[in-house]
Amino acid sequence: MYRNFRIQHLHFMQVLSTCLLLSGVMVYWDTLNNAVTASYFFFGPSFRNDSFVVSPEEARKFSDHRYLINHVDKCLKSEDVFLLLFVKSSPKNFQRREGIRATWGNESYIKRELGVSVKVLFVLGVQDPGHDPKMLVQQQLKQEDQRHHDLIQQDFVDSFYNLTVKLLLQFNWMHDHCSQARFVISSDDDMFIHMPNLVRYLQEAGQQADGARELWVGRVFRNSGPVRWKTNKYYVSPEMYPWSSYPPYTGGAAYVLSRDVALRIREATLTLNATLHIDDVFMGICASVIGVTPKAHNFFSGERKTPYHPCVYKRMITSHGHEGDLRELWESATSPEVQTVDSGSLGLLYCSMTRTRLLCNPFNLNTYSCKIANIF
Repeated sequence: MYRNFRIQHLHFMQVLSTCLLLSGVMVYWDTLNNAVTASYFFFGPSFRNDSFVVSPEEARKFSDHRYLINHVDKCLKSEDVFLLLFVKSSPKNFQRREGIRATWGNESYIKRELGVSVKVLFVLGVQDPGHDPKMLVQQQLKQEDQRHHDLIQQDFVDSFYNLTVKLLLQFNWMHDHCSQARFVISSDDDMFIHMPNLVRYLQEAGQQADGARELWVGRVFRNSGPVRWKTNKYYVSPEMYPWSSYPPYTGGAAYVLSRDVALRIREATLTLNATLHIDDVFMGICASVIGVTPKAHNFFSGERKTPYHPCVYKRMITSHGHEGDLRELWESATSPEVQTVDSGSLGLLYCSMTRTRLLCNPFNLNTYSCKIANIF
């Protein structure tokens, strides 16, 4: 009996030691990763050479698409627009757009409760004609826009391989119709964005000495390189991209730019080959040309949903992978009780332990980093 107890105790200690080791690796991984890639721009590729630079006439062809739906007066020239919010959406995702309008993309709520002007636009191509031969989806889109006046659409096929075209649409539209916006955010339509926390963060950034210049924040990816397997949708040929690594970039699910960076990115697109269909990587290339590097933000999530808990909601900004749960999450995350959940010593201890349990779980990767469990 004593022998069995010793064996069980030994197994318990081994499991505990393994968990602590994994948690430690997770806590310090970002620091190690940043250290390894700190000198990237010194050794990384130069995109100013002939292999990526094209003439202005050639560059214009990538964005030379006719508008099918547009709202040139969405931003009045005399209006102080705090945030221009582009939501990349597929034509058939009607329910996702309705969910966003009712929650974090509700312009009236943001103006009334947060006191800032935010303009929300859903960015679209056209449904693949092979899947919509009678143009029924397009008719529904026109009816949707007549109700909400918040769609912008050009006549390219809306597909994974045209994401960079959709990126160009956003920057060109901002340049042409809303260049006064202080900040620009690009988001997927399966994101949850905690608008009160995002607005608060951007207001604080705007109070800095540089007035929020050179701002580009999101979930930063480093040390990634092109996929060379032809069967993978992320495949990039050596002819298209001859280098072994990409410049640092923010995941395309959601990122924020200050006005100056957005306008300079747009200028860079006017001289670059935009055949690379991975839009967030192309964005990183444009940024490297103008000398801007992304800043990692702890509360921009990865590819998975952020854990549902009030102790996490207090600082969250984005969470990925949401479709039918936006309304419920919006009510929970913006509830006044969230602001007091960690009040007092017991509240702080409770939330610290809860976040450690949720964020440092080795089986709950790619949400928020374990290292932020105790920095709320």
